[in-house]
Amino acid sequence: MKIFVINCGSSSLKFQLIDSETEQCLAKGLCERIGIDGGMISYTPDGGEKEKKNVDIPNHTEAFRLVLEALMNPATGVIKSVDEIDAVGHRMVHGGEKFACSVILNDEVLEAVASCNDLAPLHNPANLTGVYACKELMPNVPMVGVFDTAFHQTMPEEAYIYAIPYEYYKKYGVRRYGFHGTSHAFVSEHAAEFLGLDYENSKIIVCHIGNGASISAVKNGKCVDTSMGLTPLEGLVMGTRSGDVDPGVLEFLANKEGMDIKALLNMLNKKSGLLGLTDNLSSDNRDIEDGYRSGDEACVRAMKATCYRVVKYIGAYAAAMNGVDAICFTAGVGENSSILRELVCEHLGYLGITIDPEENKKRGDDNVISTPDSKVKVCVIPTNEELAIARETARLV
Repeated sequence: MKIFVINCGSSSLKFQLIDSETEQCLAKGLCERIGIDGGMISYTPDGGEKEKKNVDIPNHTEAFRLVLEALMNPATGVIKSVDEIDAVGHRMVHGGEKFACSVILNDEVLEAVASCNDLAPLHNPANLTGVYACKELMPNVPMVGVFDTAFHQTMPEEAYIYAIPYEYYKKYGVRRYGFHGTSHAFVSEHAAEFLGLDYENSKIIVCHIGNGASISAVKNGKCVDTSMGLTPLEGLVMGTRSGDVDPGVLEFLANKEGMDIKALLNMLNKKSGLLGLTDNLSSDNRDIEDGYRSGDEACVRAMKATCYRVVKYIGAYAAAMNGVDAICFTAGVGENSSILRELVCEHLGYLGITIDPEENKKRGDDNVISTPDSKVKVCVIPTNEELAIARETARLV
């Protein structure tokens, strides 16, 4: 079965074509600047060279047409006809409390997804645009929605509820939802298999650390807590997002700077995190690492603050689960930053954790970076959200 995996943003379309039987990625690519001047499509067939083309992409329907054209290109394509695509798996960001698992996308489901738009106004409408554009070109192909929030729907009430007037939960669904769920689910289950743990009798902490970052506590195969909240703004220090901050800071800055709520949220989402801590030097962890190594004061500050926040969440989740069997690092920074992993694990001696410096330097594959005598296994597990979406799609279709 060939699964077309779609991750649609407001001006982008990321895709992979995956053979669900072999789990091989047949081709992948990205459409950028949809509806904006300077559109571009990149396409890479398995074993082939990456192709890039500048092209006007006025809307998502045109983006899908270009993608299908690339997939069926006589020279570099991997299919001869759209009929070879058996199903489409769409990444959907927010399902609220309506979706605790992946679902076939029919009209009723799409209406329910749209009712969650106010919970993710930047993401859900873009996801839905992608679904409708795809349906326009592939009306008879079954489509599945895989929700970022679904994996976290197993959290108990004490973990997801906020200590604000309860009426706001009842009226508007204001609570912790969490994100990156597809990654947390994939990594926690794969880590258990890799480490020889019984997934349904284990305690695993997953550190998904990229430009956006979150941590989850997975007990017996179920998420019991996660660091992101109603929105992806809560929790860790991220590229441009602040993570946890005293809400009183907002009133203070509003009074001092004359900022309204829109300006305050823009500051928290786009001007904070690594970018804010380095006084606008960079939001890219690679730049922060380079500066940290050279002793740049701003980069040292940003790196230490980032790692300290990760350490606090690991400690909290070890306590919440009354123990931990494994800690996993994943996503762009988690998989590639040996410095971050080293600095975080330096604080985890109380858990009986020791790190093998040579193993910690390795990249690319599943790897245990803790020493054999470490009481808690620490590992690097590359995430594969596209494969996870393909698996869910194949399972339902």
